Amino acid sequence: MVRKLKYHEQKLLRRLDLVNWEASGGNLAEVRALRRYRLGRRQDYVLYKALARSVRALARRLRDLGPASAAFRARCAAALLEKLHGLGLVNSRQSLAVCESLSAAAFCRRRLPCLLVKLRMAQNLRHAVTFVEQGHVRVGPEVVTDPALLVPRAVEDFITWVDASRLRQKVLDYNQERDDFDLAA
Repeated sequence: MVRKLKYHEQKLLRRLDLVNWEASGGNLAEVRALRRYRLGRRQDYVLYKALARSVRALARRLRDLGPASAAFRARCAAALLEKLHGLGLVNSRQSLAVCESLSAAAFCRRRLPCLLVKLRMAQNLRHAVTFVEQGHVRVGPEVVTDPALLVPRAVEDFITWVDASRLRQKVLDYNQERDDFDLAA
């Protein structure tokens, strides 16, 4: 015999189904993505899924336009592909088929910590997230402390260490590129 849950207990457990746990609240693929890309907030992944879904829907709408609007379809498809390529979400600007397979993982791969690993500025995502949160990384002239920053292709080349960062000094010492003027300061 199990007692009936009180109101506050029901409120706490409203999203949890102890019998069918797979069907309740969380998704296993979502949990894997949160761990794989070291996402701190679940809302970020939900937002990426919504953005990917809207891009796929837009690509389907453009694909389904009739032959009477071929010029409009070509112009809009080129603009969409150019925008997605500029953001780094797709690799080619060839066809809308690439847009129809866009996933939330593409947005996760454009986050600043993932690019730090890709640029070999960090060994793994855990260290990359720590470097960003501690303020060791800048994008252009701005110091970034939010690991959820999506970096477009045009700005990817401007990811560097902060001038006063101890990590930058260690890298320069290791490469024997540290300036004597920096040693005096």
